Amino acid sequence: MKTFRIGGIHPKENKFSAGKKIQVAAIPKQVVIPLSHYIGAPSEAVVKRGDLVKVGQLIGKANGFISANVHSSVSGKVTKIDVQLDATGYKRQAVFIDVDGDEWLDNIDRSPDLKRECNLSKEEILEKIKDAGIVGLGGATFPAHVKLSPPPGKKADVLIINAVECESYLTCDHQLMLEKGEEILVGVTILMKALEVKRAVIGIENNKKDAIAHLSNLAKIYPGIEVEALKVQYPQGGEKQLIDAIIRRQVPSGRIPIEVGAVVQNVGTTFAVYEAVQKNKPMIERVMTITGKDAPNPGNYLVRLGVYLQNVVDEAGGVPEGTGKIVGGGPMMGRSFMNLNVPMAKGSAGVLFLRDEEAVRKPMKNCIRCTKCVTVCPMGLEPFLLMNQSERNMWPEMEKNRVMDCIECGSCSYTCPSNRPLLDYIRYGKTTVGGIIRSRATAK
Repeated sequence: MKTFRIGGIHPKENKFSAGKKIQVAAIPKQVVIPLSHYIGAPSEAVVKRGDLVKVGQLIGKANGFISANVHSSVSGKVTKIDVQLDATGYKRQAVFIDVDGDEWLDNIDRSPDLKRECNLSKEEILEKIKDAGIVGLGGATFPAHVKLSPPPGKKADVLIINAVECESYLTCDHQLMLEKGEEILVGVTILMKALEVKRAVIGIENNKKDAIAHLSNLAKIYPGIEVEALKVQYPQGGEKQLIDAIIRRQVPSGRIPIEVGAVVQNVGTTFAVYEAVQKNKPMIERVMTITGKDAPNPGNYLVRLGVYLQNVVDEAGGVPEGTGKIVGGGPMMGRSFMNLNVPMAKGSAGVLFLRDEEAVRKPMKNCIRCTKCVTVCPMGLEPFLLMNQSERNMWPEMEKNRVMDCIECGSCSYTCPSNRPLLDYIRYGKTTVGGIIRSRATAK
């Protein structure tokens, strides 16, 4: 069974919410919709205090090539445009809306009917995706229309759909495939048309046999779409790892997937593309997982953007007793929350409750030169060396040793017998080196 060829680990899956049907989260009395919750320039507010808005209405216009539109997820009255702390603890501009009913724009098709045929041109498809504010839902939140517009001279020959969901605990993509399989396949055909490719491969890890069987059966009537069962191995959801696993091409250091003829889109993004192109529905909500070993009601929830995560957690039974840390996303690549009074964003894949004993870091010991971190690194880096250089502010050396190739998967820290915070130091060094590289480019 296929998998990527460099590094990788096998953390416990802990998929407690697997098989739990998607529940529609309640709409609260107020939402706070950030104007920046994706990679790229923040959108520019096109509404003001006192304006009445409907569900799906544009409230933030993309401001630059790498940017995305933002739409209202509710109907009601704009009370203010102000700063709001996001999941990372940074203050971001946001639109505050008091909810009044649930009135949608008339052009959004809310019927459950499957719309299979798409007669739009490539350009029309890309424009719809751009207008709808679609970004990658696998974690990177890169604007989809940019990713689907390769630079001059570059051409994709295969579309890869990332349905791996290799992070422990998370199951939102898995359940989406079971409940919206046909819509996802239509979304794949739309993406194929936008990229002008004849082949698409949906990569799913073998711990989701029901999803593999379901999509494989549905795909029989969709020419050019294959479903590939993959060996379970973390971090197979990384773009470069998934490309290597499925088509045996390795993306060179510092390059992007289009360099080897591939474009990767997350399965949740693919469903969002279907809704945008076929139903005129912008990105106003997404499925997320609420979970943990002691979570009272682990499950998958369809949540409107801008809803405070505290509201969703309360609906799922609240924070369990004995919780030592609350993580946004999965345990490997997620970040801990300062508190739950942060708004749901396009990249919010889950809320994870970790027990006290799981949240406490073990005492750090000296490196024993075991090279386990080197063995498991999926990018072929030397994490122990990068940590040492980061501690000593050796930025030129870190750049030379390819710190910018790090995908921050956490495999090195997970496997270290000395409990060294390798990823923490590498992240710090990567941020610093990235700033130096950008300053150098600007100076030119």
